[in-house]
Amino acid sequence: MLFANIVIEKFQHGGWVMWPILVTFFLALCVLLERSLWWASLKRTIRRSQHEQARETLGTGRFDATWQIVGNSSDPFLINLRDGMTHAHTSMLAAMQLHASDLLEKAEARQWVLGTIITLAPLLGLLGTVVGIMGSFSSIGDDALAVSKVSGGIGEALIATAAGLGIAISCLLPYNYFRKRVAVLRGDFERWINHAELLVQNAKAHGHDLEAFAAARHINR
Repeated sequence: MLFANIVIEKFQHGGWVMWPILVTFFLALCVLLERSLWWASLKRTIRRSQHEQARETLGTGRFDATWQIVGNSSDPFLINLRDGMTHAHTSMLAAMQLHASDLLEKAEARQWVLGTIITLAPLLGLLGTVVGIMGSFSSIGDDALAVSKVSGGIGEALIATAAGLGIAISCLLPYNYFRKRVAVLRGDFERWINHAELLVQNAKAHGHDLEAFAAARHINR
């Protein structure tokens, strides 16, 4: 309760600019929570053991077995392979790249909000400090307490800058972490797609035609 009272008191002393700073804080909090839940959900769907099984059956031309693995999976990599197999009679590579692009776009969603807040919050804090200092110096006159009023006003004005910097610093590390996760996911998909293409070519060299398999499944739908 004491801490809450201190926070409220500092908030009131920070001036009107503390309200937009508070909005940026809650916005950043919502984005961080949503992104954390999204990445946690993605991690739960990944099945590394099935990746190896899918690669093995794909490379040896056992496309029916591969299809059984990827058919009802919620793993994003296996879904990617399923899209590729479905469109192998047209362009497997293009289908897998399109799916990967869609997922990467979702992975990057709302990161721009954090990037904007990292820049905006300190600027709002600086604005509040400048406005507060201007108000403090306006009290200079014949009053014997003018100096103490000015120094006290400057101290209160700096609250806005401290709040803005605190929000920016709190967002910076998660923002860079999410960017790194996106970069790793992009690299994983690139390797997955290239490996799948090589395995299909290897199967084709041994007389197993994925295009004919995909065309047959397309006709039987």
